[in-house]
Amino acid sequence: MKQFLYAILCFILILSCQQDPHLMKLSGSVFGTSYSIWYTSEANKNYAKQFDSIFYEINQSMSNYQDNSHISKINRNESQQVDAHFKTVFNASKKVYKETSGVFDPTIGKLVNAWNFGSENNETPIDSLIIDSLMTVVGFDKLSIKNNQLIKENPNIYIDFNAIAKGYGIDVIAKFLNHKNSTDYLIEIGGEIRAKGINPLKKKKWRIGLQDPNFDETVSYSKTVTLKNSSMATSGTYRKFKINEKGQKYAHIIDTKTGYPTSTDILSVSVITENCMLADAYATAFQAMGLEKTKQFLRENPQIKAYIITENSKKKLEMITINNFFQ
Repeated sequence: MKQFLYAILCFILILSCQQDPHLMKLSGSVFGTSYSIWYTSEANKNYAKQFDSIFYEINQSMSNYQDNSHISKINRNESQQVDAHFKTVFNASKKVYKETSGVFDPTIGKLVNAWNFGSENNETPIDSLIIDSLMTVVGFDKLSIKNNQLIKENPNIYIDFNAIAKGYGIDVIAKFLNHKNSTDYLIEIGGEIRAKGINPLKKKKWRIGLQDPNFDETVSYSKTVTLKNSSMATSGTYRKFKINEKGQKYAHIIDTKTGYPTSTDILSVSVITENCMLADAYATAFQAMGLEKTKQFLRENPQIKAYIITENSKKKLEMITINNFFQ
């Protein structure tokens, strides 16, 4: 199984060798990346099988990399039936789509594939005619759900939830742990994070390191942020790019208005919200919106926190915090 699109720009700082009898840690592979989950359990219960079952369900619902998933069948018009996972992510996507005036749009999937950032390998050189053709089936407002059936205005519409499904997967794990009365946990999948309570080893809030945007691919962390009962997702373009035959770089974020890779002055953006599904979607949207539109959006939505790394006109990095990101 290949991967959901993701940007690993965070690292969890568990700076202690102490052991806590009630703190469990499980890690493994999922969605084409890795996961680590720390959680309290009075009976030291191992939930690996339950987590695997949850991940299987989400993949079966929304993975474009699985031919037999619900979303793959929907994209091939073999089925219109949606399950609860699909419906939840669909409704959240519709919300962010409307709030961002279409900048966040999961129907951009065919363009993502055409630029070779998606689940399908495209060997056909892309040109303006192909882009114009594919843009005719872009628009999340052309979709609706009625009686658990997806309705398409155009049968060629292709849906790709990669920019939100990973965050949703974290939220489903969090819901499971809440039902198991876990008081403290930290869930990380491919750099996206949701935290509850405190780090029992340190008796403090969970502390997360923010990776510096080093173009030479060295890894360093100059800033940390604490999380408690909140989620964080990050999107970045400074490493995830391709180079065409002319040696030009283009980023993985596709402009939903033009069908071309977006031109943005944001190198990376980390977003903190209550749940990880929305943090995941907003991070992708802000990356495409650019700095000024993102700042305006965040002024109108003070409940969303953001940390933005941008490059100014003098080619110097600037770090911008909005809505008390570090508090």
